[in-house]
Amino acid sequence: MDKAGKQAALAELEGVFETSGAVIVTHYTGLSVAEMTGLRAKLGEHGGKLKVVKNRIAKIALGGKGGDAAADLFKGQVAIAYAEDPTVPAKATTEFAKDNDKLKLIGAIMGDEAMDASGVEALSKLPSREELIATVVARLTGQASQIAQRVTAPGSQLAGAINVIGEQAAA
Repeated sequence: MDKAGKQAALAELEGVFETSGAVIVTHYTGLSVAEMTGLRAKLGEHGGKLKVVKNRIAKIALGGKGGDAAADLFKGQVAIAYAEDPTVPAKATTEFAKDNDKLKLIGAIMGDEAMDASGVEALSKLPSREELIATVVARLTGQASQIAQRVTAPGSQLAGAINVIGEQAAA
């Protein structure tokens, strides 16, 4: 790779580390092109990406984020999975690694923190951003309808009582 290519790769990785919710670091030794394509497709369905990286460039792009623990993740043949939603790459890579023992989860970088493979598995069990938003919206709309029912209940009871009195007076 020439100097311009290295600078472009460095700039791209700096952007990935800056904008991604989580960057999952994996070893992909032994995976076929078809298997890598399958993992890329699985990530792509939810807005994630997979990229094979050069360790030296990745360490430079980190710029000290996550300390030595994050830099230690980049050894051997490394591919990173990343997305804006931190659960997307964690779920996709964990699920893929269960079916294919050639993909090894090494760890993750989330913000300024580095985590190991068990942290990635824990992250994969969390609900996604869309699921959390749906839960909040459902609870808010449910509470809003309950408030509306409670506000209108006394008025409807009063109207019912007046209607009964009117019927008794007519009879």
